[in-house]
Amino acid sequence: MENTENNKRRSFLKTTTTGAALAAVSPTLLYAGSDKKPTVVPQSAKGANDRIRVAVFGVNGRGKSHIEEIMDLAEKSNVEVAVLCDPDMEVLQKRAAEFEKKYGKKVMIEQDFRKTLEDKTIDAVTIAMPNHWHALATIWSCQAGKDVYVEKPGTHNIYEGKKVIEAAYKYNRIVQHGVQLRSSVAIREAIQHLRDGLIGRVYMSRGLVYRWRPDIGNKGISATPPGLNYDLWCGPAPMRPFTKNLVHYNWHWHWNYGNGDVGNQGIHETDLCMWGLDVNSLPERITSMGGKFLWDDCKEVPEVQTSIYHYPKEKKMIQFEVRNWCTNQEDGAGVGNIFYGDKGYLVVKGYGTYESFLGEKREKGPSRSESGELSLHFQNWFDAIRKRDMSIQNGPVQTAHLASSLAHLGNISYRLSRQLEFDSVAERFIGDGETEANGMLSRDYRAPYILPEIV
Repeated sequence: MENTENNKRRSFLKTTTTGAALAAVSPTLLYAGSDKKPTVVPQSAKGANDRIRVAVFGVNGRGKSHIEEIMDLAEKSNVEVAVLCDPDMEVLQKRAAEFEKKYGKKVMIEQDFRKTLEDKTIDAVTIAMPNHWHALATIWSCQAGKDVYVEKPGTHNIYEGKKVIEAAYKYNRIVQHGVQLRSSVAIREAIQHLRDGLIGRVYMSRGLVYRWRPDIGNKGISATPPGLNYDLWCGPAPMRPFTKNLVHYNWHWHWNYGNGDVGNQGIHETDLCMWGLDVNSLPERITSMGGKFLWDDCKEVPEVQTSIYHYPKEKKMIQFEVRNWCTNQEDGAGVGNIFYGDKGYLVVKGYGTYESFLGEKREKGPSRSESGELSLHFQNWFDAIRKRDMSIQNGPVQTAHLASSLAHLGNISYRLSRQLEFDSVAERFIGDGETEANGMLSRDYRAPYILPEIV
């Protein structure tokens, strides 16, 4: 399986990278908010005896897992968490105290991650900031010569994905997307079964995100908490009066910062839908419908959403469903994927588990359950960093664009209440509604947090 997947990945890297992404390195580019030039580190591989020093950007939520996984690999992989960054000083100090207690040593803290990008002793960064920061922080990190592990979704809009790919190639950076199912031993086995024809010709995949998301109310406007750099937290998004409706988790449910559950938990599933169907481009026809049927709260995103993505040339289709409250499970999958073929179907349940059912009588086929995918995903990132080899990555930078963009396409169709046609080569909407839809491919960026046109 390994050779087959590596060959496909090399092809994937070639076919989804634009010529602009291969432009020569220009060390004179500035990243916004700094008057210093980014340092472009030598491109040679790091030896086994060279410790990889990592900074974690965003430590309130997912960043805690980043810290734990990296420190668990510290001895085996000669890596360490060297700096914690977060715009909320209270969160930052709390996390630093926990770090010292657990690991018996102090860790540096920095409220403004841009200062850490200027630190030549930092080799790599992980990004667990809110979604609206992911792409810009990745690009600035590449410009500063850092390798990057960026949480899903890798982007907040479709245009950002192209720029992230360009930055990774221009600066020869290893950008790993946090779709750890691609490192799962069990799920890689499941994908190989699909390639080998276990369920026949695979023509459709379904992504499921049935998560318990309660009423979040509306907390209104309040004073910015002491210790929070709210300007930095907002970053490229509009500066709005502070509200606890956003900080620290419920930003997921507001369009300026998050992308709903299809762009939250759902990126694991959108990525797996495309991987299992063996499609390496975006769909040509998209339709999405849903709404808020449960709560009269301040969430802007739908509580229930169904999206359809059509690949007419490949005769393949992706269905995606979000449900936020009481619901059934589908063959045991509440968060996961179902793949349909002409000889059976295969179910992926959450992380690291799959089952298959064959023929009209749904006879049980191969199955497997195995954990540890997140640790394997970080290890894969470190291996690629040491070898300076994108082709061995399980979550290459292209997945940050494609898996995220699938979610964005569904959200654009939902927000415009119409079916959309999409040119998957030019990555532009065409036909009815194209002007309005193309206006949603990117966003207005707030200075000085501007996505650079030339990365």
